[in-house]
Amino acid sequence: MKLGVICDGISRDLSHAVDVMDEFDLTYAELQFVGDTEVGDHSAAEIRKIDQLLRDRGKPVSCLSRHIFAGMSTANRSGDALHTKHMDALKRVIEMAHIVGSPLVRIMTQKKEQILWGNGGAEKWNVAHGAWDSMPPMIAPAVELARAEGVTLVVETGNGTMVNSNYTARRLIDELDAKDALKVLWDPGNNCWCHERAFPDGYNEVKDGYLGHIHIKDVLVDTPRATLTVKKMGEGQLADQFAPMAAALKADGYDGVISFESVFHPGNGNFEEGFRQCIGLFRDLFG
Repeated sequence: MKLGVICDGISRDLSHAVDVMDEFDLTYAELQFVGDTEVGDHSAAEIRKIDQLLRDRGKPVSCLSRHIFAGMSTANRSGDALHTKHMDALKRVIEMAHIVGSPLVRIMTQKKEQILWGNGGAEKWNVAHGAWDSMPPMIAPAVELARAEGVTLVVETGNGTMVNSNYTARRLIDELDAKDALKVLWDPGNNCWCHERAFPDGYNEVKDGYLGHIHIKDVLVDTPRATLTVKKMGEGQLADQFAPMAAALKADGYDGVISFESVFHPGNGNFEEGFRQCIGLFRDLFG
């Protein structure tokens, strides 16, 4: 399968990140921060330099991953000042995508409300009424822009966002009738927070044409204590699910990229060291 990495998880020095990618035979570069700048905020000259470096080194860009719509809430509306700011950023990221040849652009969703739907009385007492319904109108203009520009958006399943599972990601896509332009960026580590089991449950939600991109990391969540621990690959709660996930993806002909997300460090704050401790198992499982 097609393997890559979110480059700034190794280093925000893109040249060094590419050197490390070459060490481990990783082909696809996912860009989030290059230097201290998030994608969408680089100058034209900086974008040309990024593009030239990656083309010279044979590293196609898999996805441009800015945090579009992150930090918005149910109080926001399509066209308000914050939404407009995010849409303007999305336009800049899409412009960069055309230059560097990225087929995908990541978006996020607004801050999470805990209970979106309910039954048996919960619909009266517990549901955050209107929370979910406020979201599709904010995402719809992004979908229309993507269609017009010929790129595909991927909505990430985030642990602190309204779309925090493959079920909610698929539901959003269906409500927008946007399967042609909006896919799921499946992060099974993030989905652990809402207790959606990655395999088979999460996979079954997206296997029929909804899946666009994947992030892989291992984690341990303790929801009652509101604590998230990133673990060395194979030592977290996804350890027994990675192999059947990989087998299913291969069997079903998944043609997208699987990006390793290097957010683990071995207690010393050194994420490149954490990457080096994890990447072998990642390649063995998904390669």
